[in-house]
Amino acid sequence: MTPPDDCLARNEWICGEYLSTRRRILLDAVLQHLELTAVSVLIGLAIALPLAVAARRWGVAAGPVLAVTTVLYTIPSLAMFSLLLPVYGLSATLVVAGLVLYSLTLLVRNILTGLRAVPDETRQAARGMGYGPIRLLLTVELPLALPAAMAGLRIATVSAVSLVTVGAIVGFGGLGNLIYAGMNTYFKAQVLTASVLCVVIAVAADVLLLGVQRLLTPWTRAGRA
Repeated sequence: MTPPDDCLARNEWICGEYLSTRRRILLDAVLQHLELTAVSVLIGLAIALPLAVAARRWGVAAGPVLAVTTVLYTIPSLAMFSLLLPVYGLSATLVVAGLVLYSLTLLVRNILTGLRAVPDETRQAARGMGYGPIRLLLTVELPLALPAAMAGLRIATVSAVSLVTVGAIVGFGGLGNLIYAGMNTYFKAQVLTASVLCVVIAVAADVLLLGVQRLLTPWTRAGRA
């Protein structure tokens, strides 16, 4: 017989018993959530960087690149996953592909903004010192564009943490799986716990990336001081 003080039996929103009895389930969901987020953002960054560099080098490419990535961002998440379903099927790859496409708008736009903000005098001085295009990009332009690029990376990461939950419709949503199942069964503790963990992951990721940004751009702190 269930004890009268069992918060699971009473289906309460806040329930320590849920945390202790579902620890493994929660851990697996968190790890899947983190994996889907990290892989999506890293692939998005790998695609966005050359796109932004190309848009900066050849101005005629900037309009089409920004237009396409913006259109992709306006597609509702359910519609996006439905469009990708024939290609990737019901798999984690489907979720990753959708998140990559969503991240491109934020990453390309911010990286391009950072590259455009590099003073022309700085470029001319570097060229005068014998810097070729690749060396100029790697040692001058990208470091100076880093604050804007990191801002875009932070927004894209937090956005991905949120959008991963939509992957629950195909069974690969990390904590979204628990939220979706909990809502279907009105399991209050599961819905609240998984939702809070999503918020914690988003805040922690943003704080971590902000710390990385400050470590990589010490000159910005010196400028403010």
